[in-house]
This record gives sequence, C-alpha cells and structure tokens, in this order.
Amino acid sequence: MATENPEIPQNPEVTENTEEFLLPRSRLANERLHTMIPGGAHTYAKGDDQYPENLAPVISHGRGAHVWDIDGNRYIEYGSGLRSVSLGHAHPRVLEAVRRELDRGSNFVRPSIVEVEAAERFLATVPTAEMVKFAKNGSDATTAAVRLARAATGRPRVAICADHPFFSVDDWFIGTTPMSAGVPAATTELTLAFPYGDLTATAELLTRYQGEIACLILEPATHTEPPPGYLAGLRQLADRHGCLLIFDEMITGFRWSEAGAQGLYGVVPDLSTFGKALGNGFAVSALAGRRELMELGGLRHSGDRVFLLSTTHGAETHSLAAAMAVLTTYSEEGITARLHALGERLATGVRAAAAAMGVGDHILVRGRASNLVFATLDENGQPSQRYRTLFLRRLLAGGVLAPSFVVSSALDDADIDRTIEVVAQACAVYRKALDAADPTPWLAGRPVKPVFRRLA
Repeated sequence: MATENPEIPQNPEVTENTEEFLLPRSRLANERLHTMIPGGAHTYAKGDDQYPENLAPVISHGRGAHVWDIDGNRYIEYGSGLRSVSLGHAHPRVLEAVRRELDRGSNFVRPSIVEVEAAERFLATVPTAEMVKFAKNGSDATTAAVRLARAATGRPRVAICADHPFFSVDDWFIGTTPMSAGVPAATTELTLAFPYGDLTATAELLTRYQGEIACLILEPATHTEPPPGYLAGLRQLADRHGCLLIFDEMITGFRWSEAGAQGLYGVVPDLSTFGKALGNGFAVSALAGRRELMELGGLRHSGDRVFLLSTTHGAETHSLAAAMAVLTTYSEEGITARLHALGERLATGVRAAAAAMGVGDHILVRGRASNLVFATLDENGQPSQRYRTLFLRRLLAGGVLAPSFVVSSALDDADIDRTIEVVAQACAVYRKALDAADPTPWLAGRPVKPVFRRLA
C-alpha cells in the first residue's frame, strides 16, 4: 500500500496473497472502539462486520476523493460518508463558509439570520416545496413527515415501500426490519408495505385499508429508474384515497438533479425529506413540503399544534452555512452532471473489466450513474456475501475503499482509471474462485455481514 503523499499512489498489484496487507493500528483501534461504543461505530453501515476480517481501516483524515487510515495507507474512496460527502472531503468552498460562521457563534437563544438565508436558498433550489424545516439527521425528518401526515389525515397507518432499505431509526420503521428488538408489536402493526413500481398492488392496499393509511412514503428512485408513469400514478392514488405522498430524497436529493428526483421526474410530493449531500458531511437535514401541511407545525393557525421538529442543534449556523455553500456549488459548477459523467465512466470501465476476466455475469454494477452500487453473485448466480468479501479484500489491498461505487465530484479520470485497474485484478481472483466453486481459500476470515440481521 502507498503512504501519504500529494500524488495518486502507485499501489502494488493485487495478488492472491493479501496477507501482507495488514492494518495493525486499525485493528487495535477497532478493539478500542468496541470496548466503548456498541457495535464499534456510530452507524451500523460503518461497522467492521461490513468489511473483511481484520481489514476494516480506521480513518485518519480525508481530502478530496482520498482518505488515509491510521496505518498510513491511502485509498480512493467511494460512497463517502454514506453518500453524504458528494463534493469530496474538506471542500474549500464549504470550509470557507463554515469557518466564517464559526467566528460569529454557532447557536443562539433566538433564530439567526442564517436560518432565513438557508431556507430561502433551499426553497429556491427545490421550488416544488413551499416551506422547510431543518434538523440534524434523516430519521428525525422522515419521522416528522410521518407524524405530520397522521395529524393532517387523522389516520393511524403508514405505508412504506418494501423495496427500499431504510427510512428511519424510529419504531415505525425499525420494527419492520430484522433488528426489531425493543419495538412493541402494536407499533409495527401500524406500518404496512407496498412494492415499488406496482401501482395495482398499491391500489389494492389502499382499498383494503380504506380510510386508514395516512401516507405513502418511498424513495422516488433507487437502483432502477421508476417505470413510466409510476410516480405520477402514485400521486393520483394518494389524491384519490386522501393520503399524503412523501418522497424520501436523502439519496436522490441533488444526486438526481439539484431539485432532487421530484425536480427530475416532475412529480410533486406533499412532503419530502433531504439530507446526506445537503451538508457535504456536516450534519443537516430538511423536511420540506406544502405550506398548508407544514404550517400545522407552526404558530399561524387555529388548530391543534403538531410537534413537527424541535431540536437544539437543528439550526447551528455552521451546518446551515455548509448547506448554502453546497447548494451554490451544485448550481454554479454543474455538480450533478459531473457526478453522472464520472459514474458513467466508472460503470463502463468496471463492466468491461469484469467481462474481460469472465465474471461479467457475477459482478454487476447497478443504479443511476450518480449512485452506483455493485452486486457479487456466486457460481449459481445468487447474491453472495462470501464473494463480496473476496471482492472487497482485493479492492482494499489495491487502495480502493468501496462499499459501493457511489462517486463524489472530487474524483478525477486518474482515480477512475486506477479503480478500474484494481477491479480488473480483483476480477482475476474472482474468476479462480468461481472455477473452484468455493471462495473460501481467498477469504482469510469470516464473510462480511448484512447490516439488518436479527442475531449479532
């Protein structure tokens, strides 16, 4: 592995023997993490169980599209900050805005003028929304949207898209996952599910629970494009059955277009939630929507007040300044288009490398170019955590940290080319494992685990 230097590292070839690639300091730091922090990380998707055994790097710092671990290794990074760092680490425009506000104070007993400016900038960028309220994380925003839908409709049930992996840490969603311990069954029973892309099944669900469903909540797009007319059809179903349509734009926001998926596809939800890319790593999320709904959580109406969002740190000035800098950068520098161009180059290269090594049917690149993921299939064409482990080991040894292939705009052509080179080397080993019908000799430890599972 390469040590820190200002140039792109010339990593050694990824050979079958990766035992020389060791992370002793990271290994010790992971033990310290588990001693004090349940799970060893503050996000389950960052847990060391998501990486090959003893090859879970602990990060020292990052700049642009690269990160360094505490062992001195440098990586080209994908999926930065669980998709939150879309401009690259320590982006100068964002840092300048943050530093300026830090010198002026970060939190006050009354709203700051930055809250006004951030709201104006957000609503100008997402013109399908009429009001916005900021928070710190996506779970708070989606749960506030669900609460608001229940208050507005007087209905108890929530319908979530069954094909989307995550909406909130709160009981109404987590109770539907394998990690449901601690969630009362009575809460989970109020959450229903509908399949993505199937208007008939959704209509049947709304009819079966006529007058009981407060909202349909989904990511408007994920690893596949919405079928023609699907989102418009959902809009019509929601209107017909008197429920709200909520778009979770935590991932699609800014990556699909500057105004999110709703801006790209032209379908206006009642409420939508944003986060991740909004702050380029700084903690900020947003609930946005129609004025008549959002005002239910305000002061200028005569009805019962909805406890929408009330957070001590939701309007910290430096995070809102970061969000404004991000919105400006996306608009002025064409960031969404760049993400798509980089993703297209990467996807084309990875697919070609996999095909050349005879594993094109086993390593699959999926999703919109700005939000690429990969699937690892075994010799029978079935998803395999063991083959994912093999693939991740080779990527890490080659200096590529890639739980996904989600790009940031800080990547350049040399980064993409180097990634494709490492993928090709990894695919050569993948082919040997397929021929043996057993990747075990190349794993050097337990396989990586899915995030949502009942047993630790």
